Amino acid sequence: MTVIRQDDLIQSIADALQFISYYHPTDFLRAMVKAWEVEESPAAKAALTQVLVNSRMCAIGKRPICQDTGIVNVFLSVGMNVRWEGTMSVEDMINEGVRRGYMQPDNVLRASVLEDPDGLRRNTKDNTPAIIHTRIVPGDKLEIEVAAKGGGSEAKAKFAMLNPSDSVVDWVLSVVPQMGAGWCPPGILGVGIGGTAEKAMLLAKEALMEPLDMAEVKARGPANKTEALRIELMDKVNALGIGAQGLGGLTTLLDVKVKTYATHAANKPVAVIPNCTATRHVHFELNGSGPAVFTPPDLDEWPDIAFELGPEVKRVNLDTLTREQAGTWQAGDTLLLSGKMLTGRDAAHKRLIDMLNRGEKLPVDFTNRVIYYVGPVDPVRDEVVGPAGPTTATRMDKFTRQLLEASGLVGMIGKAERGKAAIDAIRDNKAVSMIAVGGAAYLVAKAIKAAKVLAFEDLGMEAIYEFTVQDMPVTVSVDARGESVHIEGPKIWSAKIAERITTMEVS
Repeated sequence: MTVIRQDDLIQSIADALQFISYYHPTDFLRAMVKAWEVEESPAAKAALTQVLVNSRMCAIGKRPICQDTGIVNVFLSVGMNVRWEGTMSVEDMINEGVRRGYMQPDNVLRASVLEDPDGLRRNTKDNTPAIIHTRIVPGDKLEIEVAAKGGGSEAKAKFAMLNPSDSVVDWVLSVVPQMGAGWCPPGILGVGIGGTAEKAMLLAKEALMEPLDMAEVKARGPANKTEALRIELMDKVNALGIGAQGLGGLTTLLDVKVKTYATHAANKPVAVIPNCTATRHVHFELNGSGPAVFTPPDLDEWPDIAFELGPEVKRVNLDTLTREQAGTWQAGDTLLLSGKMLTGRDAAHKRLIDMLNRGEKLPVDFTNRVIYYVGPVDPVRDEVVGPAGPTTATRMDKFTRQLLEASGLVGMIGKAERGKAAIDAIRDNKAVSMIAVGGAAYLVAKAIKAAKVLAFEDLGMEAIYEFTVQDMPVTVSVDARGESVHIEGPKIWSAKIAERITTMEVS
């Protein structure tokens, strides 16, 4: 009988979380490299370049790929002949592993988990509790899948109870455009079909952990209906032209994974959950011989590329920025920002709006300033700030008009698209919105030369900071005329892809 020791499980969970924070799964990395090699959209190619350069930097520096180090998902397959040695429950062992993994001093991971989710939303400070799923199976091993799921991609999960005669493909194609770019494509789509409402969602999440094999499946042809469905979804979603970071391009998905389960005759539950460019998971087993050992990927897996900007880049001094200058930028322009910028995201925006509604003076002067929607990882060693990639700009849309009109703010930086209300407010106030690349958090952090808290220190990573940056790369996503690259880019590339498909069919 296999004996699983408490300390072995705790240490394995902690080590796994550290490992996946800075190493992409090798199969995912290879798929990203292939997408980068064939991408023709300059904007998407530049975004993929940043993602791959960032990935290699993180592998070498052992720092998080993304500042959103995720909520922990653990899938356990417990052999029926396993015996446990310890005083804690299995759930407590896993949460102790999460605690140690996220508070490791040499690579502190951001604590993003909040308790009292519909109330005070207090940060638990150690990223516990994990989301744990347990299955009891024959055998004498403990198999474990550990994943760190970012909030941006998790927020785009979709579910529907379709009629039995409804098309899964049609439904997926209707919801993927609704996801926008906040899930940081390209990535993986997990699809769960059948069971009950909660089972379909679990199937979709489990599907995301499966190895990527779309290239092999396409090369040999589908062996069953599920593989045929995967290929159809992959091709049709990529034909939407959404592309890397939603900028328009050839690759939106690297793979589609589908899991099914028996369901009631009256139902067809379907769930879709995406995984982003910061996909992080690892599979291992414990057999009583000690904690798991994780082998780093070979650095040769990463392409030998550098992030270089072309001559069309515009250098911007944030310390002398005016609304008139920002008004000359056009959607799609690449900028290098230097100088002082503010930071703030959901909680800070809510406080600012509450202060405005009460007629109170804001704690920071926003006149002609730029605000970066970010919640960085804590710094270690000689870092000014830890990995500091953008959070989803769309979540700040509801605050945008009031803040622009009342504060003198001229620019915002996040990731993904802005909704109509925000675009209208940006146009009406002659402001701009920009994106930094999601999944390039460590690369972005290297541009930050100083950081200090200006307001709302109690909010931790959501406080208002002032960053001093040098040559921070961003792309104008919405210009002062209300033009959006996230609207125009996919339109252009979906048309190009459609034209190619038509040409191939004719020939």
